[in-house]
Amino acid sequence: MSFPATRLRRLRRTKPLRDLVRETELSAEHLVQPLFVTAGEGVREEVDSMPGIDRLSISELVAEATELAAVGVRAVLLFGIPSSKDEAASQAYDDEGVIQMAVRALKEAHPELVVITDVCLCEYSSHGHCGIVRETPGGQMEVDNDMTLELLAKTAISHAAAGADAVAPSDMMDGRVGTIRQQLDEEGFSDTPIVAYSAKYASAFYGPFREAAGSTPEFGDRRGYQMDPANAEEAIREAKLDLEEGADVIMVKPALPYLDVIRRVKDATGAPVAAYHVSGEYSMLKAAAAQGWIDERAAAMESLVAIRRAGADMVITYFAKDAAAWLSRGRA
Repeated sequence: MSFPATRLRRLRRTKPLRDLVRETELSAEHLVQPLFVTAGEGVREEVDSMPGIDRLSISELVAEATELAAVGVRAVLLFGIPSSKDEAASQAYDDEGVIQMAVRALKEAHPELVVITDVCLCEYSSHGHCGIVRETPGGQMEVDNDMTLELLAKTAISHAAAGADAVAPSDMMDGRVGTIRQQLDEEGFSDTPIVAYSAKYASAFYGPFREAAGSTPEFGDRRGYQMDPANAEEAIREAKLDLEEGADVIMVKPALPYLDVIRRVKDATGAPVAAYHVSGEYSMLKAAAAQGWIDERAAAMESLVAIRRAGADMVITYFAKDAAAWLSRGRA
């Protein structure tokens, strides 16, 4: 039996009923705030291309975490901006590196906060690529997948030792989840979950992030190890492979241009799925709102609901703090 249109209209007009029959829930508990941690003291420096987002030194990071907790955001994803970079990305796995110190400070000040750390070498390497670079016999520079795996695992172990609740390898090297899982287990961190960037596309929407983190590649691009935007079946294969290697959560990045991929990955695996609403998606909405072309709050919330509706269990978004505040005030 079909549901008469008149009944649908009555439900839509009556807010309490409309809320009761809403199919997709969005709450602060679904949101993860990405944060940029930089070396130095007393630093709070706005990212020009990401209004409202700052590079934070550790003391400012702890203060920001207090504000996030106040509006109900329970999880953060940390990206490090080191004081120096080199070809071996050595600050990525230094026990006294910016992320390692930030994790310890956050867990001391806010033990209830879920601290997830990005595991990649691009922010720490002088060349901006996600792995160790070598020259081929033909004189071309390329990322050495196998050499990179050991450094990624070393980085993940240093984060877990500092107290990270989960590690998130974002490099897209083949076999990195299995290598990280094996070495975490061997070092006594078998309870540390892996949030794997399983379907990370070679996207045009990462520009503001690369400005924030200073991680634009010095040469070439990342299409050799990130995914072709034309491919969806590949995302399912990558997600299944990461789960077989020991991933606990699989991620699709970016989010809005890949809502179909989020749904297909969720349906194909049934695993917990994260989606990353990336810097370019955030900055587009901010820029349009600044021009008065859209309502920022309404557009941001509609975007986040769409990501949840597509099948994401958790949404990593630069709007997390604002969205949680809007939700707490009943303005969402």
